[in-house]
Amino acid sequence: MIKKILLAFIAIIGLSISASAGDHYAHDASVLPKAAQTTLANNFKSKVTLVKIEKDFGRISEYEAILSDGSEVTFDHAGNWKNVEVSIKGSVPSFFIPIEIRNYVKSAQPKQKIIGIEKERNGYEIELTNGVEMKFNNKGQFIKYN
Repeated sequence: MIKKILLAFIAIIGLSISASAGDHYAHDASVLPKAAQTTLANNFKSKVTLVKIEKDFGRISEYEAILSDGSEVTFDHAGNWKNVEVSIKGSVPSFFIPIEIRNYVKSAQPKQKIIGIEKERNGYEIELTNGVEMKFNNKGQFIKYN
């Protein structure tokens, strides 16, 4: 019985490793879906230096674009943005931040800039230059500090 469980566990680990071993890298934005290319071109001055293409079970699950200024933008398989992170000297372009969140941060943390935003199933999580993380719902209403 223990041997069967151990063999099943080893098989699962082997499948997981082989599924993630399909990641690929490219050095320009041409591998990204058109929607992702447009988003980057319209919102960042820096050029794409590296794209990590993550695959799960042979299908593309997401793209992670790293820009020359150190910014990182993650997209789903269709080119919709999921996560944006910029250096502490920069700020996330306003395109990515719902107006309600921008207004709340401006009033609650007036000297801080948003340096990270992640779209989640139930809303957004942002990070400020002072390291504070905040959660918002899908309507951009503040929920809590993390």
